[in-house]
Amino acid sequence: MKSNFSVKQYVTDALFVIVGIFSAAFGFKGFLLPNEFTDGGATGISLLSSATTGIPLYILIMVVNAPFIAMGWKTMGKTFAQKTILAILGLALVLALVKFPTVTHDKLLTAVFGGFFLGMGIGLAVRGGSVIDGTEVLAIYLSRKTGATIGDIILIINIIIFSCAAWLLGLDIAMYSMITYLSASKTLDFIIEGIEEYVGVTIVSVNCEAIQKMISDKLGRGVTVYSGKKGYGKRGENTEIDIIYTVITRLEINKLKREIDHIEPDAFVVMHSVKETKGGIIKQRPLQHD
Repeated sequence: MKSNFSVKQYVTDALFVIVGIFSAAFGFKGFLLPNEFTDGGATGISLLSSATTGIPLYILIMVVNAPFIAMGWKTMGKTFAQKTILAILGLALVLALVKFPTVTHDKLLTAVFGGFFLGMGIGLAVRGGSVIDGTEVLAIYLSRKTGATIGDIILIINIIIFSCAAWLLGLDIAMYSMITYLSASKTLDFIIEGIEEYVGVTIVSVNCEAIQKMISDKLGRGVTVYSGKKGYGKRGENTEIDIIYTVITRLEINKLKREIDHIEPDAFVVMHSVKETKGGIIKQRPLQHD
């Protein structure tokens, strides 16, 4: 049962990442690269460097994301880092070997649809348990070191990138690139079903202790346990049961669901967006390695 689930999960993850790679590559080569547009985050750094130096994007994608992969190994675990390495190598290969037609030279269409396909690609990769843009990994890492919020760190990074784009490529290109970033961000948020960095998770399970230990050991997260009672059916039920609550980053959703299914596939799990957190283990303790 567990073996079948693992195979199915890995195949699903792989499909998400593969489709995400081709979507991002289409956004790059069909829209952004021919028009010298950039974006925010690591992809923005790569696009800006490619436009100003002439170095192929597929090389810069690997070079720029290399330090983020190292951070991901420390903060998100070995499995996440390994998947990310494969995803970025896959994206580099597609960019180097696969030809895509230039769709349009209209600046507004390039900004909107280039951002759309790029954001969809990044979002699908996240759904598959990896990233092809390491900005969020950097933001998570720095938030634990500095105490600043993830949103603030990403904002500062992007202000620097777009300021450099305005200086090197011109103000018009920089402003259109900001539209690209907004389009990519909204698409990314839609794909991964949440606009905030953190996700609150409530778990009702008869294997409360095993799940609590998994969250602490494998995710490195704090856990709050409530005492509750089951209630369903016409007459209801008063069986007492422990209820787990924890807060994770959205990059950890895939791993948490997989680990819960290994312990109890029928566990009742509710997830909701968390706008911000303060204190606790969420920002102070690095994740454990797999």
